[in-house]
Amino acid sequence: MIYEGNTLSVSMTDDGIAELVFDAQGSVNKFDKQTVSELSEATAAIEGTQDIKGVLVRSAKSTFIVGADITEFTALFAMPQSEVLAWVAKTSQVFDRFEDLPVPTIAAVNGFALGGGCEMALAADLRVADTTAKIGLPEVKLGLMPGFGGTVRLPRIIGSDNALEWMTTGRDRNAQKALNEGAIDAVVEPENLHSAARKMLLSAINGELDFKARRKQKMSPLNLNTNEAMMSFSTAKAMVAAQAGKHYPAPHKMVETVQKASASGRDGALKLENEGFVALAKTDACQAQVGIFLADQLVKSKGKKQAKAATKEVKQHAVLGAGIMGGGIAYQGAVKGINTVMKDIAQPALDLGLAEASKILNKGMQRGKVDAKKMASTLTNIVPTLDMNAIKDADLIIEAVVENPNVKASVLKETEQTVADDAIICSNTSTISINQLAQSLSKPERFCGMHFFNPVHKMPLVEIIRGEKTSDSTIATVVAATLKMGKTPIVVNDCPGFLVNRVLFPYFAGFSRLVLDGADFTEVDKVMEKIFGWPMGPAYLLDVVGMDTADHASGVMSAGIPERMQKIDNDPVTLLYSNERLGQKNGKGFYDYGKDKRGRPTKSAADAAYDLFKPHVAPSKEFDKDEVIARLMIPMANEAIRCLEEGIVGSAAEADMALLYGLGFPPFRGGIFRYIETMGLDRFVELADKYAELGPIYQITDGVRDMAASGKSYFA
Repeated sequence: MIYEGNTLSVSMTDDGIAELVFDAQGSVNKFDKQTVSELSEATAAIEGTQDIKGVLVRSAKSTFIVGADITEFTALFAMPQSEVLAWVAKTSQVFDRFEDLPVPTIAAVNGFALGGGCEMALAADLRVADTTAKIGLPEVKLGLMPGFGGTVRLPRIIGSDNALEWMTTGRDRNAQKALNEGAIDAVVEPENLHSAARKMLLSAINGELDFKARRKQKMSPLNLNTNEAMMSFSTAKAMVAAQAGKHYPAPHKMVETVQKASASGRDGALKLENEGFVALAKTDACQAQVGIFLADQLVKSKGKKQAKAATKEVKQHAVLGAGIMGGGIAYQGAVKGINTVMKDIAQPALDLGLAEASKILNKGMQRGKVDAKKMASTLTNIVPTLDMNAIKDADLIIEAVVENPNVKASVLKETEQTVADDAIICSNTSTISINQLAQSLSKPERFCGMHFFNPVHKMPLVEIIRGEKTSDSTIATVVAATLKMGKTPIVVNDCPGFLVNRVLFPYFAGFSRLVLDGADFTEVDKVMEKIFGWPMGPAYLLDVVGMDTADHASGVMSAGIPERMQKIDNDPVTLLYSNERLGQKNGKGFYDYGKDKRGRPTKSAADAAYDLFKPHVAPSKEFDKDEVIARLMIPMANEAIRCLEEGIVGSAAEADMALLYGLGFPPFRGGIFRYIETMGLDRFVELADKYAELGPIYQITDGVRDMAASGKSYFA
């Protein structure tokens, strides 16, 4: 044994090949501080050992190296900029030292080689992968760029155009695509990976493969003439501007760095990479996106832990109420191989539900993501019926009928009388109290809320709502079933609107008051989309939700939380609803919807909407963008804080992920609590106090005031 650490080791074979094997104590290999330190020590041990003819890098696990240890980033990036720069420079030099070994090196890649794992492979002279390999540099998803030589080596191996596409999108490649683009040298079956890597390395040792020429290419400036460089980087800048926009600095910084480094050798290029990495590490976008990653890990870990406690296996679903929502829920179970009964009282609704599932599948086929076999099996898994007895063998029943407490109570009562005693019953309600609905059941312990978001197949979140009498085993079973459906479950406690809608409606209220005070709804939408970063502004979102749904839900919220969410006099939403302007449902709301001559959808501000509002709103007034953002986001933030303080949601991280997955909260802002913390709690308190006279939704809690005064964090 040449070297033995806790995460990797080096041993030598009889023919002079040193095998550097990554085998961390956890389930995967990753580059934490210890592993980087051991790689440095292992490389020094190889340098100091005579008779080594070549080095083979491999993993003892089912995957190569998944990347850096993101959990170390928060503390690391909080250090002064000079210290972060010293850390990344020192770490990247470990990879340089490996690359500079006096003998040929090869990486044998299996499973994931992402981020630092990809950079480890790029530091080797040769790369062979098996058919399971996924290779890529996904740092952009964390608001970062590669920091261990990725921006230097990859462009010199596969060309700047391909490399920038890899890095600015963060998408990984399978082994064949990586081979086609020149990132690896061969693809083999998993059982042949080790022998193929040894054979290729021996060819380099014997002089049949010129590893020195390959290494020289990585050390040299990019091979681009002036015109090629201008075209390459101009194209990359245009692509990044179109796809990433201005809110995400990482892809812009990558293009800038690779361009600046194109005329430099390795050392000069690495210095530019180190500086770019540190500049990004200090941005709000990076801190937000790293926060999202960590919050997502927490949510997934919590979900898996809850699912493990499930004592009942769900083999069959029943969805009560077809139509678009019911059809979407039925599709989601069926596409994951779960037999699903879709029950309604009217054949047209069943037809609509099946049509919804077919539409989703057809779109998947058009994009090449669904084949005929998958389409057939999914539709076969959905059994439409008008017969209530058809649900009697279902393990999980999801009620998705009209949002009316009396109708739901009646359906739930009939359901309980039809299904087995141990069947789990859920309601896909968006606002109605689970405790209230549970009163219609004789066994409320097996009942909970299961709130899907529309469109079901696209929205990752399912809010699982625990009632006062819901049992732990029921929650565990529903969490497990949600994961099986491919969705992200977040468990919340019962209250009006639960979590997502409870924080959304104060945002809508802030918007309505702003319009009544003379703001143009189109200008508000522009600010919230272009400046704040929402996928839709509030007027557009209300049109998508539907004015009937929004008005009904605001009534439920008003009844449940009257001290803050009382109905607004002359609310623009109610005015539109009363005049049958429902939004996209009937083509007219805040905006008019139609199609142009080519059949493409159109959207234009509706004169009829302005006419409806005119008698009730103040004279037209132009609001500063910061005031628009404050007047909409303070109410949302305040309600999220109340939900956390009241125990409706378990943590700030879960609240952030719920809004990200359920509403499309701008990822570069990291979620509502990350947004508050980025602003600073003391600044948030000051800003909210500025608008406190506008009403209760702008008035902060004593809890957040105390936290700001004592310098505490929601993520401590």
